[in-house]
Amino acid sequence: MVLEKVKTIIADTLNCEESEITLTSNITEDFGADSLEMVELAMALEDAFGISIAEEEYASRTVEDIVDFIESK
Repeated sequence: MVLEKVKTIIADTLNCEESEITLTSNITEDFGADSLEMVELAMALEDAFGISIAEEEYASRTVEDIVDFIESK
């Protein structure tokens, strides 16, 4: 399932617990991700799902936004 894989990648990239991650979690506000961490997260998601993510597509996003984006590809 996309959500579970996304949660694992977020937890690994941002050093947080998967149990803290919900669909409504905002990556920058809830986990304090800075711009470098957002790039690292985007790269990890690109590798895991075989997609390309443009910089403007991963600004301040919720987990649900990320899942929806991946599922649309």
